[in-house]
Amino acid sequence: MQKINRDHKVRNFHQAKWDEPIIFELHKSGERGTTLPLVEEEIVNHVGDGISAIPQEMVRTKAPRLPEISQNRVLRHYLRLSQETLGAAFNVEIGQGTCTMKYSPKINETFAASPKMTELHPLQDVSTVQGILEVTHKLDLCMREISGMDHFSFQPGSGTQSLFAMASIVRAYHDANGEGDQRDEIITTIFSHPSQAATAAVKGYKIITLHPDKDGFPDIERLKEVVSERTAGFVVANPEDTGIYNTRIKEFTKIVHDAGGICYYDQANANGLLGITRAKEAGFDMCFFNLHKTFSTPHACGGPATGALGVVDKLKEFLPGPIVEQQDGKYILNHNLKNSIGKVRSFQGVPQTVLRAYAWVRALGAEGLKDVAKIAVLNNNYLYHNIQKIRGASAPYIKGQRLEQVRYSWEQLTKETGVTTDDVSRRMADFAHHYWSSHHPFIVPEPFTLEPTESLSKADLDEYIASLEHISNEAYTNPEKVKNAPHNSTIHRVDEQDYFENPEKWAISWRSYLKKAKQAETVKS
Repeated sequence: MQKINRDHKVRNFHQAKWDEPIIFELHKSGERGTTLPLVEEEIVNHVGDGISAIPQEMVRTKAPRLPEISQNRVLRHYLRLSQETLGAAFNVEIGQGTCTMKYSPKINETFAASPKMTELHPLQDVSTVQGILEVTHKLDLCMREISGMDHFSFQPGSGTQSLFAMASIVRAYHDANGEGDQRDEIITTIFSHPSQAATAAVKGYKIITLHPDKDGFPDIERLKEVVSERTAGFVVANPEDTGIYNTRIKEFTKIVHDAGGICYYDQANANGLLGITRAKEAGFDMCFFNLHKTFSTPHACGGPATGALGVVDKLKEFLPGPIVEQQDGKYILNHNLKNSIGKVRSFQGVPQTVLRAYAWVRALGAEGLKDVAKIAVLNNNYLYHNIQKIRGASAPYIKGQRLEQVRYSWEQLTKETGVTTDDVSRRMADFAHHYWSSHHPFIVPEPFTLEPTESLSKADLDEYIASLEHISNEAYTNPEKVKNAPHNSTIHRVDEQDYFENPEKWAISWRSYLKKAKQAETVKS
């Protein structure tokens, strides 16, 4: 019997692969997962049949075309799909880059799954939902302390929606002051998230982008050149996606304020800042946090996300309403915001996400939150120090100054072996690791962006580093093996480069798929 070397850090992994149809194709007419008994006659006589009271125009004329399938086949189907998926609960998740993947305490899932939460209805009278309103208000108070802001809304459904809301507030603020038409420019930076420029552009702003100086900091001299009476606002992440923290950020916000602009802060990834720096002291008028990143609630495939949007006092009246406030010992929904931008999402967002975040904050306390930042920065700098020892890897710009993440480069590896960052990404899947390159365009050549959070141990980091080192050695000795990866994953390379960009080649629903398939058959015949 061969002895397995457990000291070897590169994991021998082969992902399960199932020839698994989508659930609509598993449909078998008449098959049932659960058979419900008929309602007893006594109940019908007392409360009715439950259908007749529904207005006729709301009653379906046909049953929905849902798959009919037994319980055991449903279970088998989703377990198989889960085996074909990499995720934070399955593997050492460092490679999601700017998206802060961390361990989310499972006790918080128990809270969120409580009937007290799952049976809430957004149209209930506020007197019947005092509990979740209290949690929301208390999380608001925590966020004020963490950021220095004066008021928070948890209505936005994502970081991008928070950025859109903030751009809307900038527009509403200048409109209220009679300068809306004059101030038509938003300044941002090339290493900030693309959503910053995109959301401002949707609001009709001209976008001015600051590029880095030789050390990787946003060019402050360029800011002085472009700021003017047309400046509506300045939006930035700090640290940016390179992981470099701009210690001169207060000079940037002062320059914009002196010109009459509003400064707003993308803190989607605040993992390295908790308890150490605050938006207020950096001169910002608004900021947002992603509860589904820094505050340890699951990303959940982009579904139940929440952007916590905070503002200073002068911008409170512009927040998306209503906001939760305490009044005479009770919690209310304040709809009376004079210049509110209106709703950016239905109702109050996702209360389960707010509850999880509140539980996480309360469990850690002030010192615990600060420890989160310290450990995240320590983990990142350990990774940073060791990756630069790997042949072909580097970290562009100023040396030795990174916070919670780093945008690295395989430029040397590509020049010497022909192996690209996309090749390395696919090969990492063979060792049960996810790996992200960068937003496009690639400002850093052949980039890869890593962010180890406080959840990772030294052993986890060593495993990830060893896998990268192993692939680097392969690139120099057998580059074709890396270029043809993945070898142990569920799928291999997608040959057509425009596959995900071409809507003619994908469908967002089963109905859309059937329609396109029928059209394709018609064209073929």
